[in-house]
Amino acid sequence: MKFVDEVKFHAKAGDGGRGCLSFRREKFVPRGGPDGGDGGNGGDVLFEVDPGVNTLLDLRYRAHYRAGNGAPGLGKTKHGKNGETLVIKVPPGTLVYNDETGELLADLTEAGKQLCLLRGGQGGRGNARFMTSTNRAPRHTQPGIPGEELDLRLQLKLLADVGLIGLPNAGKSTLISSVSAARPKIADYPFTTLVPNLGVVRYGDFDSYVMADIPGLIAGASEGHGLGTRFLRHIERTDLFLHLIDLSGMQEGDPLENFAVINRELEQYSPELLDRPMMVVFTKLDVTEVREQVASLRPLFEGRGFRTFAISAVTGVGLPELVRATGQELARRRSPEELDSRPGEG
Repeated sequence: MKFVDEVKFHAKAGDGGRGCLSFRREKFVPRGGPDGGDGGNGGDVLFEVDPGVNTLLDLRYRAHYRAGNGAPGLGKTKHGKNGETLVIKVPPGTLVYNDETGELLADLTEAGKQLCLLRGGQGGRGNARFMTSTNRAPRHTQPGIPGEELDLRLQLKLLADVGLIGLPNAGKSTLISSVSAARPKIADYPFTTLVPNLGVVRYGDFDSYVMADIPGLIAGASEGHGLGTRFLRHIERTDLFLHLIDLSGMQEGDPLENFAVINRELEQYSPELLDRPMMVVFTKLDVTEVREQVASLRPLFEGRGFRTFAISAVTGVGLPELVRATGQELARRRSPEELDSRPGEG
């Protein structure tokens, strides 16, 4: 399935139906009087958060979304039918903007939540509404009120507990495929992963968390280099970062400098990202050169306050410890006193 995380379209609520101009005409009722009914109300435009939807792909191929118009009023003071409400289903983590002004209208994160963004117009009144003691045969009606309309831009920021970051080919896709049911593309060339991938990681008997594999970052990503800023926003809602470092020789440069490069890109995109907890993971431990370097590099990272792990996603070495430690860190971060300050919410 193609991953689409930004769409634009025009949305309009339904117009109200016109009031009816009608007079009662029945045998033996010579002075029936006005009996025009009111028009129906226009339908609203609702956004519903559906956990079963993963991307904005379904919304990409329509430029206009419109709720149903209210039906005109009828004789015998019959009220016109209300317009049908339009429900637009979006994935959790969707931001809704006014495309003209850039104003954020809604941040839709809670599964099952519905938000009425555009109200339908009210139906016009029929001539029966205007009868008075001095005007027994009014011929005046009201048109329906137009529904609200806006040019909208929808942007998706994935909701994940753990974000995998690191240079291309650091082993992020291999890791998420080893600890969850996610099946991203894996190959030995840079930028194999072109879209974020989500996977549910289970630990303990009943606990789990969501892990996001973010496409590889490079120097200058915050300025548009490589895959640019397109996927940087997907790590904004994560509670914990796993920074993967490849010591097998596929990544040029000093590991500490490469680590600093990625952190600088995070800081330039949003300084708040560096306040999130981060653990360092040395990957490809099944390679001999990696095992030799891990012992000397660990103290350098731990001396800077980072907890370190060494794993091989291929053989499974170190994976249970990493999965369990990640879950425990998330649980600690989400203790009752910290729940009110979770990143990406509020």
